[in-house]
Amino acid sequence: MLKTVGGIVRRFRFGAVVREAGSGAAWAEKARRLEAQGYDVLLVPDHLVGPRFAPIAALTAAACATTRLRVGTLVFANDFRHPAVLAKEAATLDLLSGGRLEVGIGTGWMARDYEGAGLALEPPGVRVERLREAVAVLKGLWAEGPFSFQGKHYRIDGLDQRPKPVRRPRPPIALGGGGPRMLRLAAEEADIVNLGMRVRPDGSGPDDRDGGPAAFLRKLEIVREAAGERYDALELGTSVVQVGERKAEEAWSAADSSSLGGTPQVLLGTRADIIDKLRYWRDEHDISYFVVHHERDLDAFAPVVEELAT
Repeated sequence: MLKTVGGIVRRFRFGAVVREAGSGAAWAEKARRLEAQGYDVLLVPDHLVGPRFAPIAALTAAACATTRLRVGTLVFANDFRHPAVLAKEAATLDLLSGGRLEVGIGTGWMARDYEGAGLALEPPGVRVERLREAVAVLKGLWAEGPFSFQGKHYRIDGLDQRPKPVRRPRPPIALGGGGPRMLRLAAEEADIVNLGMRVRPDGSGPDDRDGGPAAFLRKLEIVREAAGERYDALELGTSVVQVGERKAEEAWSAADSSSLGGTPQVLLGTRADIIDKLRYWRDEHDISYFVVHHERDLDAFAPVVEELAT
């Protein structure tokens, strides 16, 4: 299903966050299952704690097991890798996957990651400033010829990395978040903007006060204002954290009682209800990229993907 905004075709796209498997064969089967169900992108998170695969190896294996499915991150933690290292790894993965990589990147935020690895969790403003520089370095190193950069956090001196990505001018960059600083950065520099809840400054988790439709609509306003003339070229998305097959009257009352009720992050109701809600958010608010955040919801959501992704 397509919608044209400002001359840009906004088709529905669907991603799935997958974290681990018991073997290489099981991981490959998960990737092939997503591809067969019509999902567009397999995404992995990037944390140092918990039962999660490391992104680069996992995405390479998923790409090798499939032919159409794109692979990406939700999201690389910038503080875990120098952007020159990430640029090299990502360009190689883009080549090996035939240009199917999407590079989601964020500041890094989870306090337990930093504590466990002995890393300093600096204030959000510092991390966002560092991420802005990292995005500039990624774009520069993926371009043709040598690249130099002098910033507060990174310095690049005439570096010309090979291989370059297959996708030209580069793989799409996804940035996301809920706080104004991250949303403005995403609007100014990303190709894909993923709207989520603001994270607490201490890295203890999402800020529950940032939920609900009013806060979500305000995020959209921030993105639109910050993007300016480039708004029509952005792909807007969000993570779906709850999917449920209920009767409509039960679904909406349950969703409205949640801190995310009334947003596209909670999709409860019959299949027809969910499809209507997704069409509403795309047609009225330009959100066309929906990422299922929990594996438990993938099969239940597959019929929606089948109907809307064709």
